[in-house]
Amino acid sequence: MTYRITGLSPLPFTHLIGADDETLASTGAIRVTAGADKGWPCRISLEDAPAGESLILLNYVSHDVATPYRSAYAIYVREGAGEPAAYVDQIPPVFEGRPIALRGFDAGGMLRDAALALPGEADAKIRALFGADEIAYIHAHNAAHGCFSARIDRN
Repeated sequence: MTYRITGLSPLPFTHLIGADDETLASTGAIRVTAGADKGWPCRISLEDAPAGESLILLNYVSHDVATPYRSAYAIYVREGAGEPAAYVDQIPPVFEGRPIALRGFDAGGMLRDAALALPGEADAKIRALFGADEIAYIHAHNAAHGCFSARIDRN
């Protein structure tokens, strides 16, 4: 069994890139500058932005389903992010050094299982969740802050 972790498509965010503060505010978004080399995780590149880089902080519906598990929360996207990152049977840099909450959903968007992966445990926990046939996909969230990190699919 293999899996694929994919960053978000940049297309839904293109209208925000380079937008002025008033335009960003009208959508509930703001521009921020990474204050350190870690702690500013981009959901497109699946890497932390380096200190000094510009990002957009916005609310994002990460689980757009007609179930009680519909979810939205704040995420960062780098203004210079290109194509979405993709990792097959590898853990992206944005997971490194962070506890990751893994939520396993069935094809109908219902939560069926979950796991907490401490640093270095994500691969094993992902494989264990996908060991159950009912798990169609997994959402990864930063455990401490709760923000959506990436979607994980069977490959």
